[in-house]
Amino acid sequence: MRLKLLLPSHILIDEPVQKIIAEGQDGSFCLEPRHVDFVSALKPGLLQFIAENGQEVFVAMDEGILVKCADEVMVSAYNAVRGDDLATLKDTVEHRFRQLDESERIARSALARLEAGVVRRFIQM
Repeated sequence: MRLKLLLPSHILIDEPVQKIIAEGQDGSFCLEPRHVDFVSALKPGLLQFIAENGQEVFVAMDEGILVKCADEVMVSAYNAVRGDDLATLKDTVEHRFRQLDESERIARSALARLEAGVVRRFIQM
């Protein structure tokens, strides 16, 4: 099978795999090469796959959608982080969330300044 994990800005994963384990809205499931074609909405959590060389790889991801058609499995998600083991993946996800929190704080501050400027100009009129 070939796994492609698509993010809004780039393709995170595009490689052959032996097996994929994901968590849908109705629970966990496993896809292997001869699995029937399949579509599932994915919950935020871990997507796990076994690479062609037998290495187990983990991906922490936001909610998304998985489509299996023939030998191709495409996953689309808003945000995802790849890791080779759960410990480093946990650290990476925590670091990424801190960055997002800081970005959101800056954006909220800029929006508050814009709103205050609009209100001041409206009062002046």
